[in-house]
Amino acid sequence: MQEASIGVTGLAVMGRNLARNLARHGHPVAVHNRTAARTEELVAEFGHEGTFIPAKTPRELVAALRRPRRLIVMVKAGAPTDAVIAEFAPLLEPGDMIVDGGNAHFSDTRRRERWLREHGIHFVGTGISGGEEGALHGPSIMPGGSAESYRELGPLLEDIAAKVDGVPCCTHVGPDGAGHFVKMVHNGIEYADMQLIGEAYDLLRHGAGLAPSEIAEVFAAWNRGRLESYLIEITAQVLAHTDPATGRPFVDVVLDRAEQKGTGRWTVQTALELGVPVSGIAEAVFARALSGHAALRRAARALPGPRPSRPADAGSFADEVEKALYASKIVAYAQGFHQIQAGSAEYGWNIDPGAMATIWRGGCIIRARFLDRIRAAYAADPATPTLLADEYFAQALGDAQDAWRKVVATAAHLGIPAPGFATALSYYDALRAERLPAALTQAQRDFFGAHTYRRVDREGSYHTRWAGDRAEIAV
Repeated sequence: MQEASIGVTGLAVMGRNLARNLARHGHPVAVHNRTAARTEELVAEFGHEGTFIPAKTPRELVAALRRPRRLIVMVKAGAPTDAVIAEFAPLLEPGDMIVDGGNAHFSDTRRRERWLREHGIHFVGTGISGGEEGALHGPSIMPGGSAESYRELGPLLEDIAAKVDGVPCCTHVGPDGAGHFVKMVHNGIEYADMQLIGEAYDLLRHGAGLAPSEIAEVFAAWNRGRLESYLIEITAQVLAHTDPATGRPFVDVVLDRAEQKGTGRWTVQTALELGVPVSGIAEAVFARALSGHAALRRAARALPGPRPSRPADAGSFADEVEKALYASKIVAYAQGFHQIQAGSAEYGWNIDPGAMATIWRGGCIIRARFLDRIRAAYAADPATPTLLADEYFAQALGDAQDAWRKVVATAAHLGIPAPGFATALSYYDALRAERLPAALTQAQRDFFGAHTYRRVDREGSYHTRWAGDRAEIAV
């Protein structure tokens, strides 16, 4: 009986396509699904693509694997993942490996890694980005776990990953939950990127008065420049599409309610715990949430708004929107990379942010031309506290700021919501400010709660006796 190099359990779209990718690259793969019919369908339809070894039970799957065994779990995050691990772990031996390729919360990954390590089993929490097409043709892969596990698994993952300039979009991210943490932040950046693109569309549609087909041409032109990216590319295609049932622009027949699976929320929650301001990602999450509150929106629809006058030159306005989009995109990515650095410091992961930019250049949803610029920024200064301080990005933001400010002001004047553009600009201005009103906030906290404050002219913490003689005392 032929032995498989690796096994895959969970053959929904992502698992099935990942198994096919492995087989296409010459790796014999054992496949298993709780519903056996799905396993049979995979082998019947795609068996010609490579060597598939079907297994009806977990025991059969484990028996088909070459030692040390490597098993990829592709099931829904949370309790289903725990259930599958609990089912397979007793069948494995010390030195074997379980790879979780789902969108697990990194804290769950850390817990699972500790438990399996006690039993001598390697656990590799692995972020996989690129959707079903990426899983089949080459995703961006973000494996965590021990360095030893990556030495064993890494060459296989690099083989099936996307390649850019011959470099695999896969690298060892760091210990335990590092891979899933980075994938979480990747998805948070994705939320922000999509929100900014949506705002650009809204401004061109309802600000400049362009039709979806005309905006599609604008986005297609942008995709030939510095904004070149997968998301800009597909936006142009969506906007150019006509609904065959009604003949209307496709974007007009889609309900304006954006759903979410939770990774964006996790990014914001974790950022709050780390004390990292990811305002662009947060606004994107809140924008999706607001879109789903139909009753709230209906109740507020009659609220008065401005009497807008559109920009006189739609072409010039589109150029300004492009600059605002690029600048806001820089801020969103800078916030995401700041969170990666903060998480790495908090959990002792030693993540290389430049390496993350490298593996996001292909395969994943946020792949974009300017990730090369991010990689170069970290190559020049691996410890840079913010990408906004990098010479290229500082110059780009400076060049864009007049148009950026005008677009945000125009959005407010026209009554078009642009929280992503506005919060990105506020973040930029807050970072460059000499003084922030936080001084007043801290003074207020000391007034009502005796929370103390620090002074600019000497060391130490102080409190003013506000209810008494207002004398200052050192604390």
